[in-house]
Amino acid sequence: MTNINGDLWKWYHNVSECHYHIQLTIKYRKSLLDKEVEQIILDILKGFKERFAIEIYAVGFDQNHIHILCQFLPKYSGGQVIRLIKSLTAKQILKLGKIKQELWGGEFWTDGYYIATVGNRGSKKAIENYVRNQGRNPKQLRLFDL
Repeated sequence: MTNINGDLWKWYHNVSECHYHIQLTIKYRKSLLDKEVEQIILDILKGFKERFAIEIYAVGFDQNHIHILCQFLPKYSGGQVIRLIKSLTAKQILKLGKIKQELWGGEFWTDGYYIATVGNRGSKKAIENYVRNQGRNPKQLRLFDL
């Protein structure tokens, strides 16, 4: 993979500019995202670009869910990327004894998720601000004016 112009990625004979907004929720919507768990998630996601050609631009934490703004090559499906993120993060998080006490069944994330493509021509910045400010302001940020 080669960066050819900012967000344009070249892979063999293909060029892509695909950004995604992903939201993952903790099982049973438990509020388990403390600073230690957040740091584990961030540490794992740091190596994704080198290992999997998945660039993580921003991660936003709320009490019981996270938002991720990322870019990956179209050779991956959204489901594949989400399974990768969930499996690698959950494996490390579940090593914490306090988490195993809160969750039964050996699962950290819910089965479901949210994923959307993000148009790079104007709304990527709005999504990035939204993701970065998750759980930080008492007032909910609006993505769209309807």
